[in-house]
Amino acid sequence: MPLRLPMTNLWTLIVAAIALNGCAWLAPPPGITGAVAWRDLPAWNQDRHAESWPALLRSCERLAHQDRSWAQVCGAAHGLSAPNDAQARAFFETWFTPHKVRGAGWRTRGLITGYYEPLLRGRLTPSAQFRYPIYARPKDLVIVDLSQLYPELKDKRVRGKLIGNRVVPYPDRQQLDTQQRLLAGQELLWVDDPVALFFLHIQGSGRVELPNGRIVAVGYADQNGHPYRSIGRELIAMGELASEDVNMFTIRDWLRDNAQRAEALFHRNPSYVFFTLRPGQQEGPVGSLNVPLTAQRSLAVDRNVIPLGVPVWLDTTRPGTDSEPYRRLVMAQDTGGAIKGAVRADLFWGRGAAAERMAGLMKQPGRIFVLLPKQLR
Repeated sequence: MPLRLPMTNLWTLIVAAIALNGCAWLAPPPGITGAVAWRDLPAWNQDRHAESWPALLRSCERLAHQDRSWAQVCGAAHGLSAPNDAQARAFFETWFTPHKVRGAGWRTRGLITGYYEPLLRGRLTPSAQFRYPIYARPKDLVIVDLSQLYPELKDKRVRGKLIGNRVVPYPDRQQLDTQQRLLAGQELLWVDDPVALFFLHIQGSGRVELPNGRIVAVGYADQNGHPYRSIGRELIAMGELASEDVNMFTIRDWLRDNAQRAEALFHRNPSYVFFTLRPGQQEGPVGSLNVPLTAQRSLAVDRNVIPLGVPVWLDTTRPGTDSEPYRRLVMAQDTGGAIKGAVRADLFWGRGAAAERMAGLMKQPGRIFVLLPKQLR
């Protein structure tokens, strides 16, 4: 005989099940949610919107031909040569609709970090001092675009090398560091500091000062296909640093103080970045959208969640503080190996000592709102 429960007991069980599962079965998938009002964007009216205009025009260089909506937006943007803050704000309110970005389990707050363009010391040829190579993209690195066969795997690419008629994984960081013959002939420059070189790999672009004072700019060319693993998290797992103390400077200090252990720690991150010499060193580095980045107005995002090129309202706090608001309009123009998830972003701070300090300290909670052209809602 089947068991029959009174309705009150049935609802008690349902409520208990929801509580035990954290409402996960009711939560929508992470991503861009429905439209919100402009007043829902904290301090929207207080930003200097005109400062975001050059970054918007750079996004338009890539998006204007994407579809009719962007063609209209970018055509209208080019019609305003130098808008003031009020005109720029009115433009965004006219042509875009804001949407909140939500993570797993209804969470709207995530992690906002920062990056910058470092300056290293280097030479065009190796020496006893300058013996750490910056490599170009190797000729034997192959990319298999899986979307050609499986459209559902759009943007999924496998990197490796061809051995006979098989594609095998490309060597990881440890193999490339310890077997330099694997990349012999692909050296672009030689630098004097392995720690600075490792952080160049993390930042993805930088500049190198030669002995004669000449500056050479290098930019991201490709990656070996292995996943990025944070050495900050590794140091926490090893009990070397506390989670709340981890930032670029504490990691750098640990590496300097533990030089004999540094290489082994580097090798815990199997990802390896290859570079190219880039022109236009007066401009910012080129991001994944293939346009120069703008200091404090360009953002790296997970392109599987947020379309590249779109405006983003960033609601976070200033690095080094717990409560000082940092809110501004930025453009999603880059990606990064560590930038995975819906409410996860990396703000480009530019170059120089001040940019290094802010990027190195930035590990803030924050929210993200995406502005989509009205025809794309």
